[in-house]
Amino acid sequence: MTFLVYTRSHGTPELSGIDASLAIDSSKRMIRPGFLSSAERRELEVCVRSQREDHGIARRANAILLLDDGENCMQIAKFLYLDDDTIRGWHKTYREGGWDALSTDGWKGGQSRMTLTQEAELCAWLDERFCRSTVEIRAHIAGQYGVDYSHSGCIKLLSRLGYEYRKPKGLPRVAPEEKQAEFIALYERLLNELGADEAVYFADAVHPEYQTKPAYGWVKAGSNPAVTTTAGRGRVNIHGALNLESFDAPFVEPTTVDGVSAAQLLAKIEARNPLSRIIYVIETVPNFVRDASSYAIGKRSSNMMAS
Repeated sequence: MTFLVYTRSHGTPELSGIDASLAIDSSKRMIRPGFLSSAERRELEVCVRSQREDHGIARRANAILLLDDGENCMQIAKFLYLDDDTIRGWHKTYREGGWDALSTDGWKGGQSRMTLTQEAELCAWLDERFCRSTVEIRAHIAGQYGVDYSHSGCIKLLSRLGYEYRKPKGLPRVAPEEKQAEFIALYERLLNELGADEAVYFADAVHPEYQTKPAYGWVKAGSNPAVTTTAGRGRVNIHGALNLESFDAPFVEPTTVDGVSAAQLLAKIEARNPLSRIIYVIETVPNFVRDASSYAIGKRSSNMMAS
């Protein structure tokens, strides 16, 4: 049993027979244990044990559970590196609004140093370029609006405005969808009208490289593994074509891919189709037709002059 003892000199009550920390709690209304129902405890325990829960919210649930177990505010505050008034505030919020009120973070950030108009202008400026560093952005903000941001402050500003730091996605160099649809229609019409003495080839050039490239892997810490690279092996140029009907695939291996290699490839295709009256060659190399035609015309003219 606890007795209240009043001293005549000061007139303030003293508690005897209890811990000093409990005396401090008692001076600010002792929080009695066992105030949680079974359902409330289960709800809080799920929050504490959840690995996905926010750390700050889980600490609040932990504090309420410890209060329900009979721990005093000063002890809980000591374990959680907080002050005891914070624990009492959490208890008051929980008793008044339940877990929904306690788990809501009512913190609000400060006023932005830029106006809404300035932020909109900054967003338009960012959308027109690709900035690799905050240095350029901070310099623009300082020069344009007279506001100096630190590196971390600029990152927070950009994040709030909906920007993130990442690599752009690499897209293959392909024609627009309209052009692709136009070509598909042209190709299908060509196949439907193709004669028995006609052929269609797709031609392109590739440049494979034979070289060793190191890759990531698990090695012993402190070790310095090495891999021998290939020396003296140049790039290979292959200029070829493919007939999707017969799977005929003629190719040449030129030193460089140009009008000369194009004419050599055309000559090879022609030699493989002696009975074809017309051979359609669809080529993706830029200026292929112009270079090949000019080379072939020049070669034919020189032969005619020689004869």
